[in-house]
Amino acid sequence: MPVNILVGTQWGDEGKGKVIDSLGKDVDYVVRFGGGNNAGHTVHVGGEKFVLHLLPSGVLHSHSTCILGTGVVIDPAVFLEEIKELEDRNFNTDHVLISGRAHLIMPYHVILDGLWESLKGDDKIGTTKRGIGPCYGDKFERIGLRVEDLLNKENFARKLKNTLNIKNQLLTKVFNKEDLSFDEIFNSYMIFAEKLKKRIINAEQELQLALKQNKKILLEGAQAMMLDIDHGHYPYVTSSSPTTNGACVGSGIAFKHVDKNIGVCKAYATRVGEGPFVSELHNEQGEWLREKGGEYGSTTGRPRRCGWLDTVVVNHAVAINGLTDIALTKIDILSGLKEILICVAYEINGKKVDYIPSSIEDNQCAKPIYQTMPGWTEDISNCKSFDELPKTAQAYILKIEELIDCKISFISTGVDRNQFIVR
Repeated sequence: MPVNILVGTQWGDEGKGKVIDSLGKDVDYVVRFGGGNNAGHTVHVGGEKFVLHLLPSGVLHSHSTCILGTGVVIDPAVFLEEIKELEDRNFNTDHVLISGRAHLIMPYHVILDGLWESLKGDDKIGTTKRGIGPCYGDKFERIGLRVEDLLNKENFARKLKNTLNIKNQLLTKVFNKEDLSFDEIFNSYMIFAEKLKKRIINAEQELQLALKQNKKILLEGAQAMMLDIDHGHYPYVTSSSPTTNGACVGSGIAFKHVDKNIGVCKAYATRVGEGPFVSELHNEQGEWLREKGGEYGSTTGRPRRCGWLDTVVVNHAVAINGLTDIALTKIDILSGLKEILICVAYEINGKKVDYIPSSIEDNQCAKPIYQTMPGWTEDISNCKSFDELPKTAQAYILKIEELIDCKISFISTGVDRNQFIVR
């Protein structure tokens, strides 16, 4: 079975970009299956830093065909900007393709995203205001425009007129804003069409042929388990399913082809935006993790909330995603701590709970139950094998394995693609 799926196990920002880049050297295809430019994957190569929001993280391997799949929502301006940035740094991007079935983020999506959020007051969810939610909303309302529509002017114009009529009524009658110009949007998207047309493909057909040829395929997730629209901390979630199940839907690849389901887990925990975070640290320890780990959003620049590893969350991810392997990242950030805490259960209304409650209110009032592990002071950034790690670091990793009942097969010990232990 030639397909591996890689997803986040927490709230995103686990270091998926680095893991995808490290695994990407051995695959023929890297397929992004969901989300949009609300994601932020950072990859370090040879001292250079690359921040990718929409492009698959495997893009730096020119031998791998990189596809933005059916489940992705695409802002053409952002896509072309990222392509230009890579080409300006002498990277070839001819291997980057787009599914014609992927949906287009339109100017009204971005505007409405901010307007809806402004109405929510204390119940705001912390959206990136990139238009992701409204675009997915139109997809399920069946009034969305797809990438393939760019290839036919008449079809695009007809569909845009119909949808823009609805959006302008919202803007003018609900929000008291000026309506948007059809001509301005149409003309700008026809310019995008000319620049994108060589990249637009029938991705499902391409991938089915690749499967018949036994090509190696990596399905790349954005966001993470606790942001899943169904199984995350609803409503503080994204608008898609960043799970292994979502990977199959968003790529068009059946689950029977999948070999490994790999979950990326940060050695501590972070979250951007609103919502429950049971093991969050509101003290100097949390500030220390933020500064040492560089925990600022690569998409928004917002400081990330920081806390101890929560294995209740990771267990939830292992179960829902059917994970076979874990890639543990940023363990090097914990070097220098005398002791490290792991959240192993919750206390909710006086009861011990070892699962994620469906009630958001229960999650918000949960208190962490911790287990304490000894830390280490050694610099582990140059360790090339598990045995080279300090004994207490090994014990920490083995304890996580025990608590989540899933093998930690990959360990990241630094930001560069070569700082990677394979067990």
